[in-house]
Amino acid sequence: MFRHRLRVSGQPDLPDPHPAARTPLSSHGHTTMHIAVIGMGLLGRAVAERLHDQGHAVTVYNRTAAKTEPLRARGLAVAPSPSDALAAADCALLFLTDAAAIRSVLFEATPPEALRNRTIIQMGTISPEESQALLASVTKAGGDYCEAPVLGSIAEALAGSLLVMAGGTQDQFDHWNPVFRSLSSAPTLIGTVGQAATLKLALNHLIAAELTAFASSLGLIQRSGVSVDHFMAILKTSALFAPAFEKKLPRLLTRQYDNPNFPTTHLLKDVNLFAGEARHRGLPVTSVESLRSILEDTIARGYGEADYSALFETMNPKD
Repeated sequence: MFRHRLRVSGQPDLPDPHPAARTPLSSHGHTTMHIAVIGMGLLGRAVAERLHDQGHAVTVYNRTAAKTEPLRARGLAVAPSPSDALAAADCALLFLTDAAAIRSVLFEATPPEALRNRTIIQMGTISPEESQALLASVTKAGGDYCEAPVLGSIAEALAGSLLVMAGGTQDQFDHWNPVFRSLSSAPTLIGTVGQAATLKLALNHLIAAELTAFASSLGLIQRSGVSVDHFMAILKTSALFAPAFEKKLPRLLTRQYDNPNFPTTHLLKDVNLFAGEARHRGLPVTSVESLRSILEDTIARGYGEADYSALFETMNPKD
């Protein structure tokens, strides 16, 4: 399944994933692979750049083609369709918005034969049930599927310090480790398909919960005239501190939420997914519903595409 790739007739002149003279190791000391990255959002683009810089042959595809032009200028191959991207690759990494977008690209815009003998690695945030359904659909089409959602954003992707959480078999994890190792110093096999997706939802729930609590506490500090420096100094020496607090503090103090690392709309989508999974597992979701309301209010204020730290505008609105 991993090594035998089929050509789809009528494809453009994209890189051959198995040229006769292929160099097995890149200058970075790992196996060179031909990788398609599908979805050129903030994280997908950064991952494509990182893999290219690590010596892999990268082909990118995005439904809005204009987003691929900066990568073409950097020397990455640009595919005109998902089928072309798959034909050029050992594996395809998905960084699409949600499961509906994945199905649209892989199954509505792509003929079934394009998935045959291809490996799909889902790296975005979707529910475990959605990931398991994709496993069934890709397998039915003759392909191979695993998940590897990541924690981290643009800076971590470019530095190769993402936290990669794989869901699949040990053989899949071992085979695609050169890809994972290009993005993370310590990729981890979490379990079967669906388990890594669950872990990612749990972590993204904490993103919303922690920053909401921090924003509320900071608002109280500011409105009470307590020194923010004193607040942060005490917080940083306590067990309460989370690095995200210090990272987001400049945005909150200046109320500048442009150039997002993670848009508010995406965080709301993930909180909704977490709520659904928690409810399915018999957990109370009262606190999650509060987070959802805060994010919806923030989006209603016009901050949907801004960095999610804009939830500060809901927790501590201007007088």
